[in-house]
Amino acid sequence: MPETIRTLATHEVVRSLFPRPVTEIDARAMIAGKVIDTTLARCSHEARIGRRPTATALLASASELYEEEVEVAGLDPDPVDRQRTLDQVQAVLKAFRASPLFGLARPRTRWVLVNGEVGLYAQPDYWDGRSTIYEMKSYRPVPVPPDVACQLRCFQLAYPGFSTVLVGLERRKFPVETSIVPVEPPNEPERGEILRAILRIGRVSGLPKVAAYLGPPAASYQVPEG
Repeated sequence: MPETIRTLATHEVVRSLFPRPVTEIDARAMIAGKVIDTTLARCSHEARIGRRPTATALLASASELYEEEVEVAGLDPDPVDRQRTLDQVQAVLKAFRASPLFGLARPRTRWVLVNGEVGLYAQPDYWDGRSTIYEMKSYRPVPVPPDVACQLRCFQLAYPGFSTVLVGLERRKFPVETSIVPVEPPNEPERGEILRAILRIGRVSGLPKVAAYLGPPAASYQVPEG
């Protein structure tokens, strides 16, 4: 391994391969998704350590986060959007507590090494600590969108041998519709394609880091270029 390698995160790979302009509607939808994700992660963490957070407390934190994210995004306050988002948080929270995700931990970030020169960081939403990783979306990801499939392939590189499950909690439906989708690991052509993409993107936009400070990678891959 060289002294330095170029590193990038999974979301950078996805964004590079599936670029799209962000409208105000998109920005508000991303804020809603982030508020939901953060609230559910907090709920699961506290349940796992024996606490029982109330819906009132979780919604109060969600409201604060919503306002912070709107300000960061430079959007005008919209009381209707705020209330719609909090209503969605409350509904999704109820569905989440009845889903297989409730009480699971968020794994630490892993990294994989590609061709000895590019490192990819990967962190799915949840795992059981043994054999399965889970990614959660606050919409119905059926069929699996191409950008989500790309994200999952990156995660699967960092968790070889693990099963992958995609869970959708459709926030725009009341009651919330839950979908659970087992995701097959990439076949050889698919794995080669994503590895070459990681290598190509990492060489251009990856951040140089001292390899010795990163610790051992979760997995190392060698892929022919071309």
